[in-house]
Amino acid sequence: MERLDLRKELKHLYAPPASEVVLVDVPAMQFVMTDGKVEPGEAPGTSPGFQGAMQALYGAAFTIKFMSKLRRENPVDYPVMPLEGLWWAEGGDFDITSPGNWRYTLMIMLPSHITQDMFQQALAQLREKRPGVDLGGLRMEWFHEGLAVQTMHVGPYNREPSTIQRLHDFAQRQGLRLRGRHHEIYLGDPRRASPDRLKTVLRQPVER
Repeated sequence: MERLDLRKELKHLYAPPASEVVLVDVPAMQFVMTDGKVEPGEAPGTSPGFQGAMQALYGAAFTIKFMSKLRRENPVDYPVMPLEGLWWAEGGDFDITSPGNWRYTLMIMLPSHITQDMFQQALAQLREKRPGVDLGGLRMEWFHEGLAVQTMHVGPYNREPSTIQRLHDFAQRQGLRLRGRHHEIYLGDPRRASPDRLKTVLRQPVER
């Protein structure tokens, strides 16, 4: 059986240093995705819609992984990749300190051998096993982020603004213009890890 070590292959994208900001060129990758919004007065961690989206994404990602591993021809095993989020604000600039008008795309990266047929078969299996999970918003798409600045944020989510400012300051010093959507990759589980030990990759697309 072929085994993909995606975390090792993509270490430069999923394990940047916390001590500095780095410039990366993110290639096109495919993801299982879903969109949503944070209602006024909600925080992502307490939003029922956000929790439901995560449940659907992880259910699909693990079902696809086991389908890939157990298929008769050319089985491939690989680790399920971490949850990622693209964040923006509707009708204004995104301000991480002021939730209420936030929109998001949550996503989990899938290896390139996963096909649309496999994705649809996985959804059908998941609907049978877990009929209470809403899978209606899930899709599989390629996403090419391109040039971006990123760093590792260590600590609680409410301390991200200072790390985000480091990203923006670095981009400005390099003569780069911010573009696209604020990107977070969640390497820790806030339900299990101490807030001070949470690790989150913060990424901002840029252009020259």
